[in-house]
Amino acid sequence: MMEASDEEDLIREADPLTAPPNGGMNELLNVGQEDNIQGQMDEFLGPQAEYNEEEEERKYYRRKRLGVIKNVLAASFGAMIVYSVYMGLLQMQLILHYDMTYREVKYSNLGLQDIDRKMLMGINVTPIIGLLYTPVLIRFLGTKWMMFLASGIYALFVSTNYWERYYTLVPSAVAIGVAIVPLWASLGNYITRMAQQYYEYANYKEEHVQEQKKLPKGACHSYIIVFQSVFNIIFSLSFVFAELPMRLVLNGYLRDSRHILHNVNKCGAEISGVIPGFNTTVLINLPRSMLLIQVESVLMGFAFLSMIIFLVLCGPAYRPTEEIDLRSIGWGNIFQLPFKHLRDYRLRLLCPFFIYSGFEVLFAIKGFSLSYGVCGLGLDKLWLLIVVYGLSCSVFSSLSLCLLRLPRWVCLAGGAAVHVALLVALMVISPKPRVASLGPLLVISVLWGLGTALNKTGVSTLLGILYAEEKERLDFVYTIYHWFQAIAIFIVYLWSGLPMRAKLSILLATLLLACYCYWVMERRLASKVSYRLPRIPRPRHKVKGYRYLEEDNSDESDSERSEEDDEEDEKEDEEHVVEEMGAEGGEEGGQDGGADSPRARRRGVEGRWQRREGNQGEREERKGG
Repeated sequence: MMEASDEEDLIREADPLTAPPNGGMNELLNVGQEDNIQGQMDEFLGPQAEYNEEEEERKYYRRKRLGVIKNVLAASFGAMIVYSVYMGLLQMQLILHYDMTYREVKYSNLGLQDIDRKMLMGINVTPIIGLLYTPVLIRFLGTKWMMFLASGIYALFVSTNYWERYYTLVPSAVAIGVAIVPLWASLGNYITRMAQQYYEYANYKEEHVQEQKKLPKGACHSYIIVFQSVFNIIFSLSFVFAELPMRLVLNGYLRDSRHILHNVNKCGAEISGVIPGFNTTVLINLPRSMLLIQVESVLMGFAFLSMIIFLVLCGPAYRPTEEIDLRSIGWGNIFQLPFKHLRDYRLRLLCPFFIYSGFEVLFAIKGFSLSYGVCGLGLDKLWLLIVVYGLSCSVFSSLSLCLLRLPRWVCLAGGAAVHVALLVALMVISPKPRVASLGPLLVISVLWGLGTALNKTGVSTLLGILYAEEKERLDFVYTIYHWFQAIAIFIVYLWSGLPMRAKLSILLATLLLACYCYWVMERRLASKVSYRLPRIPRPRHKVKGYRYLEEDNSDESDSERSEEDDEEDEKEDEEHVVEEMGAEGGEEGGQDGGADSPRARRRGVEGRWQRREGNQGEREERKGG
């Protein structure tokens, strides 16, 4: 019995040393599965034989470039639709309200003519104050959202025509006057920014692009020329589409020219005002109210379509961090900078061209089309003159592409030469009422459209070229351009009662002055005369977040800031006290501006943040000791 118990003890002691066979198999299986999973992970995370990083990068930036082209086309079509709707509705509205029978039957004592006068005053006078608020609005909302908001205001104007009253039409007209300068400044800024972005995406391997420095001088000029030309080609079609309501709806209700022009004795250069003696009844019978509501509904649908295009298809003009930087210079500085930019002699010498570009478009669609075209042919031919003018503008805007090979003064000089010849000819042309020939008037419309195309594309392209490397100044520059155009609109509104030869003389004098000032500007630039650019203050960011890595200590007062941080801030202020002077100085500042790039600022902030952490750690160690 003793021997048996000893053997059992030996077996029990030996049992823990022997592993069960199933457990061993499981461990082997687990090791094999871990090796298999590790191999799969290495294969998944490791370099792929089929993956080409350079090729993927090239495809990515190709998609970016296609996105830029989509943005340019979307902005162009959006602006074209907005102005097609606006001009078409306004033209139909003014013709209906002019007819005495329409006013008496439909609105009796409402006073539509007085409402129209105040509505035109709101559209033409309100943009004068646009320089005061346009840069603030653009920087607060962003370029894309400013275009969207302005298109919404134009849609609001369309909607008020469902209920034509003083308290609907006049406020919406004032709102349009408020939105004109911001809309056009945003469009000019947007197209130029797209050209800059296209250059960055096409040359993404360049060091100055990767470090977000200023672009080299002349780098994106060709893209600016192409994009501005495309925009003007598409936008000029708005004159064509604006005549569709007139041609398809209203033309069938107009009386013939013998009745409308019965009391008109002279036209063209011999008249004062617009058309003296024009009959106050121009409609055979009144359009049905349901027909007018259907037309306005179609126009309202297209107005909403333009808003959707701006909202969905147009991408942002700036990166989010760039928009933060643009706003962070201070609203007072944003308000002052458009006035300070007028110190630049380039902008001052281009101001006469800005004013003339506003004169000549309004003269084409109001002065020439009415005092020469309608007075000589009748109201039923108005749509044809404006359609020919719009098609001419659109087709000949492509001539600005010649700037890719020719000097930049060719466009402006060519357009000015055409308009000088036409203005001299119009001073002596006086077509006879009701019997004027259609052919010569159509030829003048085509030639005036040629001059308009060269002038519009030339001025927009020239501004983009002069400030191509200054993306933080574009909104100020285009605001000044379109503000002077608003001044021209106001002057045209005031001179409506002047003799035609006086209007033509003002146009001719302004054009000759503009040509002389432009010649002086080009001569100064050729002589390398330095121009003065106001300093854009460095962004001061008070909001902390992912973009700006700063320590946020809510318990620390301003008096507890370290002396090292104060010295760094003083050095930053001293580095940006001097204003930029001259073209050469501006270019050198652009090349040496690496410290101002977002990546460099982020590195500097991260360095200060790490130093602060280190100092804080040392203080804690000393306290612990």
